[in-house]
Amino acid sequence: MVITLLVVLVQDIPLGNYLVRVERDRLTTSLERDAFLLGGRARQLLESGAGTPAGVDDVVREYRQASGARVVIVNTAGTAVATSDDDQSATGSPYLSRPEIAAALTGQINSGQRHSETLGFDLLYVTVPVLSGDKITGAVRLTYPASEVTDRVSGQLTVLWTVAGTTVLLAGMLAYLMAGAVTRRIKRLQKATEVLAGGDLSARTEEDEGAPELRALARSFNRMADRLEHLLQQQKGFASDASHQLRTPLTGLRLQLENAADSIGSDPDGARIMVADSLEETYRLQRIIDGLLLLSRADSRKVALASVDLAAVASNRAEQWEALAEESGVRIALDAPAQAQIKAMPGAAEQIIDNLIDNALAVAPPGSLVRLEVSRPENDGRIELHILDEGPGLSAEDCQRAFNRFWRGQASTEGSGLGLAIVQQLAEASGATASLAPRAPGPLKDGAGLDACVTFRAAGHG
Repeated sequence: MVITLLVVLVQDIPLGNYLVRVERDRLTTSLERDAFLLGGRARQLLESGAGTPAGVDDVVREYRQASGARVVIVNTAGTAVATSDDDQSATGSPYLSRPEIAAALTGQINSGQRHSETLGFDLLYVTVPVLSGDKITGAVRLTYPASEVTDRVSGQLTVLWTVAGTTVLLAGMLAYLMAGAVTRRIKRLQKATEVLAGGDLSARTEEDEGAPELRALARSFNRMADRLEHLLQQQKGFASDASHQLRTPLTGLRLQLENAADSIGSDPDGARIMVADSLEETYRLQRIIDGLLLLSRADSRKVALASVDLAAVASNRAEQWEALAEESGVRIALDAPAQAQIKAMPGAAEQIIDNLIDNALAVAPPGSLVRLEVSRPENDGRIELHILDEGPGLSAEDCQRAFNRFWRGQASTEGSGLGLAIVQQLAEASGATASLAPRAPGPLKDGAGLDACVTFRAAGHG
């Protein structure tokens, strides 16, 4: 509102002064025109030097009554020969001492404003010479109270300031309403922030109210709150999962070490077996801890995706796992194009393939085949990685639950139960999706086994 008031003042004060100047100039021009007309009517009087011709006094009085201007007509000596005053005693009075009269008798046209000592107020005057050919025969002066100009302009200024005041008032009311709406919206956002800071992770604010900037701020706040709630829930889940899964191997490890300590003297062979079992438990603990740490990093990091050749990665990992597969009597085969560029988190493709092959080898019977396939279905910007095994398979329900942390199927007796959870987390961090499905029956197999599929975005798409 203050800014609006300043703008109005800066605009309207000069405008008011301009109106005064325009009105003064308009009145001066009008008086000059009328003075020349009256001079033409008085030319005969001034040329003859005789008494006032009939009708001149009537003309100047009528002009006085119509315009409010005082008329004085003087001869070359500066003596008044006609005035618009009701009292004719002014006729014959000397006016040569008036600067404007003296200037007009030299042929100059004068206009301006001066203070009248006789009348006691400012006068707006116009004085013109009366010409008869090249000869100056007298002068006509018209005077007008300067207050008349102010009175004429005051009406316009009143309208102007009324409009200005109304503008300021309306601007103030509108600013109050808008500021109130913005303030209320910000206060609600502040309250939601304080509630969230107080520990209530469900605190959210409305996203469809207020100015576009406030709506964008509300959406950012809600996204922040969602992310914060998700991270804290992951922290709680991580702590709960870790404490639950580590308790059993730690308890078994402690009991085995206690038994080994008791048997060292009486049964050295049994003690060695117990120590070996304890060492195996430490390996299991290490696998669980490594898996939990990997999940934690995948949950918390927001890593820029890179372009990765999935075909090359699949070929490399198949070669690395081939020796271990042969020890179990399982063959690994690869079906991939020469190149398949995908968008993925650095290192994610390798870890995904390692975990899926590890799971497949754990359930694949001797003499079976684990097949890696890289394909581009329908060339629609997706590239799929399939790892197919010929193990006992899972039901459709178990395929959904298999991605839960620490879930293990009935046929599984080893492992930490984190492999598929890691696969899913790395896939999501890479903008991909992971799924499990029972393999479709074919002419050469009975339908057993699983199809582990990860769908990546092709590089250059989205």
